Amino acid sequence: MNSDLIQNTAGRLVPKYINGEEHIPFQGVGKYRPKGRKAAPPIASCADYPEDGNKVAADLKTALKKCGIKDGMTISTHHHFRNGDLVANQIFDAAAELGVKDLRWFPSASFPCHAPNIKHLDSGVIHHIEGSMNGPLGDYCSSGKMRGTAVLRSHGGRYQAVQDGEVHIDIAVIAAPTADPFGNATGDRGPSACGLLGFALADSQYADRVIIVTDNLIPFPCLPWQIHGNYVDYVVVMGKIGEPAKIVSGTTEITKSPDRLLIAEYAAKFVAEAGIMRDGFSFQAGAGGTSLSFAIFLADMMKGKGIKARYLRGGSTQYLVKMLEEGLTDYILDGQTFDLEGVRSMRENINHVNTSPFTSYNYHGKGNFASIVDVVVLGATEVDVNFNANVVTHSDGRLLHGIGGWQNCLLSKCTILPIPCFRDRIPVIVEKVTTLCGPGELIDVVVSERGIAINPLRQDLIDKMKGSSLPIVNIRDLKAEVEDLCGGPPAPPKTGDKIVAAIKWVDGTVIDCVKSVE
Repeated sequence: MNSDLIQNTAGRLVPKYINGEEHIPFQGVGKYRPKGRKAAPPIASCADYPEDGNKVAADLKTALKKCGIKDGMTISTHHHFRNGDLVANQIFDAAAELGVKDLRWFPSASFPCHAPNIKHLDSGVIHHIEGSMNGPLGDYCSSGKMRGTAVLRSHGGRYQAVQDGEVHIDIAVIAAPTADPFGNATGDRGPSACGLLGFALADSQYADRVIIVTDNLIPFPCLPWQIHGNYVDYVVVMGKIGEPAKIVSGTTEITKSPDRLLIAEYAAKFVAEAGIMRDGFSFQAGAGGTSLSFAIFLADMMKGKGIKARYLRGGSTQYLVKMLEEGLTDYILDGQTFDLEGVRSMRENINHVNTSPFTSYNYHGKGNFASIVDVVVLGATEVDVNFNANVVTHSDGRLLHGIGGWQNCLLSKCTILPIPCFRDRIPVIVEKVTTLCGPGELIDVVVSERGIAINPLRQDLIDKMKGSSLPIVNIRDLKAEVEDLCGGPPAPPKTGDKIVAAIKWVDGTVIDCVKSVE
């Protein structure tokens, strides 16, 4: 299935066939143009649904049976609860009890809490996963144990894949903190409130069958509805669907490292000195500790200069909420709620708006929000001397992280990667990234504790920073300095021949692949 490797425009050898289906190799940024029309779900009839609007099924297993679950189907889930999700594991437990095999699991992301599904991969209930994998599932995939090939997509790439018909969802299961018997659902209220449900939008729109699972069923209508009940087949009530406190993880807390605080301060000062920070500008910061610290430094500088942003793009956090409530921005356009203050704000602040990958990131739409944002600040596991970046593996080749919205954000007007020069004495700035996730032409600035490297393609930024007090350096010089400190470049990964995962670009083409680790 993984034979017929071909070289894409980025110079990476990628499989032409993945899980028996033909895929298109990466052709360059903005080069691939899709043809045809959007996918569509089956036409439904009100004659087949209860006139009283009550779609409640007895339990999840009953709902799956009513949806016609069978071998080889695609089951989708979302990850708004991040590491606190309590629904996805129960889906595959139920499937196992029903004797179903060879399912394709299509999560918007998976987390360590989903490690119990490894037994279902071993037993054959799940054939393979197409979605970002964090922790144990990524490690399982890296070892070559998964029968099928994983496919990793960005948040926007996932919506694109469903919309374009690349992935057909048979049954979507959506965990919703509040819902009514008709299937209208929201994530911003209820005992398990997690914020928005935007990652489940494509699932609700395009899946053959849709199940809402909630632990807070209220009388019709559930308002404001983020998922429309007109898309929903069944509603299941269970004791608890998620642990909201666990939407906060180690990657959504500010850094306490002096080096990383320095990196965050450098990044904020760069944004100010480059003239990006001005009245009416916009920015997006990732959920990593350094990116969150950047937002705090930037907010202080905005206050000092009396500058107000037009909007901030979330992942919302308490830090962005504070900026909204202090009048430092007109709006938060939220793509994922990263802490409980973000959940509260979405519920209480009319200018804290929930969005989805369709509006924010879908590359096969008539434009999206990503390219309008003035500056984004994101993390990376590796960056090379040509500014290419990696977010899914480390230099050892192990697949331990997801893409999220990272690729989509690279299309902003200025992309900044604040990264340490090394982690655990292993250089982060390398000659060539282990796995290519983002083309260097879209990455403008690398900020480290030992200097700031500007992509030579951004002569405008180079000119603006002439005479700056910030340490502007050449990225090759930075790499050499780091290798001197660490005793040389990272050791090459020890990989086998088996391709365990394909990395998609935002347009659905294959930009790279990951091999098993020996």
